[in-house]
Amino acid sequence: MTASTLDTSVRTPLKGWLAVLAVTLGIFSLVTTEILPIGLLTPIGGDFRITPGTAGLTMTLPGFLAALAAPAVTVAAGRLDRRILLCVLMVVLALADVLAATAHAYWAMLVSRVLVGLVIGSFWAIGSGLAARLVGPGRAGTATAVIFSAVPLGSVLGVPAGTFVGELFGWRAAFAVMAVFTVGVLAALAWALPPLPSEGATRLGVLREMTRRRETRLGLLVTVLIVLAHFGTYTYVTPLLRQVTQVSPELITVFLFVYGTAGIAGNFAAGAAIARDLRLTFLTAAGLIGAVTCALPFLGDAKAGVLALLVVWGFAYGAVPVCSGTWFARAAPRAPEAASVLFTSSFQATLSAGALLGGLVVDAVSVPAVMVAGGLVALLAAAVLSRARSA
Repeated sequence: MTASTLDTSVRTPLKGWLAVLAVTLGIFSLVTTEILPIGLLTPIGGDFRITPGTAGLTMTLPGFLAALAAPAVTVAAGRLDRRILLCVLMVVLALADVLAATAHAYWAMLVSRVLVGLVIGSFWAIGSGLAARLVGPGRAGTATAVIFSAVPLGSVLGVPAGTFVGELFGWRAAFAVMAVFTVGVLAALAWALPPLPSEGATRLGVLREMTRRRETRLGLLVTVLIVLAHFGTYTYVTPLLRQVTQVSPELITVFLFVYGTAGIAGNFAAGAAIARDLRLTFLTAAGLIGAVTCALPFLGDAKAGVLALLVVWGFAYGAVPVCSGTWFARAAPRAPEAASVLFTSSFQATLSAGALLGGLVVDAVSVPAVMVAGGLVALLAAAVLSRARSA
C-alpha cells in the first residue's frame, strides 16, 4: 500500500476536503502577504523615508527568493513529514508579518520580506501538489482548482482588505492582521492535515533528470513566457487605466475587482477543461492574454471596452497557474513534489522578472508599449503550444 493510499483510505471525504481548504487558506495567506505592499508602498516609503523604487524591493525580493527556496528547502527537508513542514512554514510566515509590523528600520522590513520569500517557495512547492493525497486521484482535479483559487482570491479579497486596513489604521496594522490570520491558518493545518510522510525525498538529481524531459522543458518554456507576459503587463495596468482610459482611482478598484472575480471563474473553468485537453486549455489562455494586452492600448479610451477586455484577461490568467501546475505534474507522475518544485521556481522567478522587465520598457518607451510587448510574448507562448503534441 502506498503513502498516497494511506493518506486517504482511513479518512472521511469531509476531512479530506477540509484539509484542501486549509492548504488553500495557507496559499491565500502567502499570496496576500507577498503582494500586500502593492497597496501600501507609498506609506511604507514615507515611514522609512525612502524612494518608491527602494520601497519596491518589498515586492521583488520575495519572488526571487521563492524561486531559490522551492528546491533548496524541499531538498533540505529530506523525508520530514510534510504536515510538520507546512506548519513550521506558517510559523515563520506569522513571524515575518510580526517583524514587518514592528520594524523600525528598513533593513528589518527587508528581512521580513526575505522570510516571506522562503516560505512562499517552500509552501507552494509542497502544498500545490497535495490534492491527490488529500482527496484521492479521482477528485484531484477539482481539489487542485480549489487550491489554486487562492491566487486570484489573494488579489480580489486579500490585498484590497489589507489596503483598507492600512488606510484606516496604518500600514503596520495590515501586517499585524495578516499575522493573526496566519496563526489561524496554522491551527487549521495542524487540525485538518493527516500525517504526510515524504513519498521519497526530493533530490537535486531528480530535478536535473526532470529538466531533461521534453515535456518538462516545454512546460518550463511556456510557463516562463506566459508569466513573463502577464506580470510584465499587469503590474502596469493601473497606470494604463489612469493615463489612457482616464479612469478615476475609485473606479480602478472596481475594474480590478471585476478582473479578479473573472480570474476565480477562469481558475475553476480550467480545472474542468484540462481533464479533456490540457494543451488546448493552456494554449487558449495564452492566446487570450496576448490578444487582450495587444488590444488594450488601441481600445483603451472606452471604459466599457476596457472593462470587457479585463474580464477576458482575468478569466484567461485564472487558468494559467492550474494549467502550468498540472502540466508539470503530468510530466513527472512519479515525482509529484519535484514537479511542484519546478512549477514554483519557474513561476516565482518569472513573476519578479516580468515586473522588472516591464518597468524597464515603461521607463524607456511607454505604458502602452509594454502592453503590446507583453502581448507578443504571450502569443509566442500560444504558438509554441500550437506546435506541441497534446499533453
